[in-house]
Amino acid sequence: MAVNDIDHRVLGKKLDLFHQQEEGAGMVFWHPRGWALYRALEDHVRDRMRRAGFREIRTPQLLARSLWEKSGHWDKFGAAMYSLDDAQEGRALCLKPMSCPCHVQVFNQRVRSYRELPDRYSEFGACHRDEPSGSLEGLKRTRAFVQDDAHVFCSHAQIEAEVGRFCALLRAVYADLGFPDFKVVLATRPALRAGSDSTWDRAEAALASAARAAGLAFDVLEGEGAFYGPKLEFHLTDSRARSWQCGTVQLDFVLPERLDAEFVNERNERERPVMIHHAVLGSMERFIAMLLEHYEGWLPVWLAPEQVVVASISDASLGYAAEFMQALDEAGIRASLDNRPERLEKKIVDAREKQVPILVALGSRDERDRTISVRLRDGRQSVFGFAEGVEYLRVAALPPAVASRA
Repeated sequence: MAVNDIDHRVLGKKLDLFHQQEEGAGMVFWHPRGWALYRALEDHVRDRMRRAGFREIRTPQLLARSLWEKSGHWDKFGAAMYSLDDAQEGRALCLKPMSCPCHVQVFNQRVRSYRELPDRYSEFGACHRDEPSGSLEGLKRTRAFVQDDAHVFCSHAQIEAEVGRFCALLRAVYADLGFPDFKVVLATRPALRAGSDSTWDRAEAALASAARAAGLAFDVLEGEGAFYGPKLEFHLTDSRARSWQCGTVQLDFVLPERLDAEFVNERNERERPVMIHHAVLGSMERFIAMLLEHYEGWLPVWLAPEQVVVASISDASLGYAAEFMQALDEAGIRASLDNRPERLEKKIVDAREKQVPILVALGSRDERDRTISVRLRDGRQSVFGFAEGVEYLRVAALPPAVASRA
């Protein structure tokens, strides 16, 4: 494929996944096929997070500016935040650019005991940032996006175990997505930051120690940490040798102090928790852009918007094709029926044009013998019995880790 042909914007149009338009500059209109891809990725990360002990929450998108001032985000990101005046309440409001202060509010709703820690939250948080128009680039840089945010509230003694837990989660998800290797960078204190030098000394030392304990080798990137704490950045390399910064682990001693988070420790004293910020993918939109370009549109079966095209060979086999479609639907497989009065060769070409990984051809002989003929992307063909074929496709459509347990 030519370089322009693998641009995710070109693929998005060709595969009918999404579009963008001037009336919503920097926003995304997801089409049915694109939203199927989006949800497949989101649901997989959600399942992995749940298995790792995170509980999913949902927090507001519009909050009083005073919260962002208290957290320090207004000083750091105010120029990029959408704000408006609430005439009824007489105060300024902001669309959230990130979810971390919101997660502190959930933690703060009651006094926590040390026995409840670590407390782990996750959220697919809708965020907005007023990015300059010249910086917008399809799904890679948008004004409205979703972050797979996660936060852990824990004691200092639990930092190493929690960082290790999340690094194991990252390894598993990246392997599922076809990225078994990654590069790690430790980003240290920026020039403009919150917290004392002693606080940063402790945070940087603790995060570096936890990373080593998790078996990570890392380079140090001076001055590129978040304003509230150092971070580990996870960089993936795509099929064109381009590096993409995706996941992060950030160690934060500052926001719990600023937003008055605390728990009761073993000595029955009030203590500040440590807050660990996590993301596996980062921006969902940007990660999908990377996947589309990495795979040149030929996504793994479990992520493909349409996993199977069922092609009838003649009108006589339409009833059998409809029966098989129902079986695929009941098995949770994303499939479409091509019952046009076209030759099978034309249907095969059109399925490849839509980059559907599996085609099932059904004719009168298949109906008579209760069989199905499966054609894979690489040209391999197999014939299965009806039930056997449904099970074969069900397993083929699962994420690798799930398929291995099937």
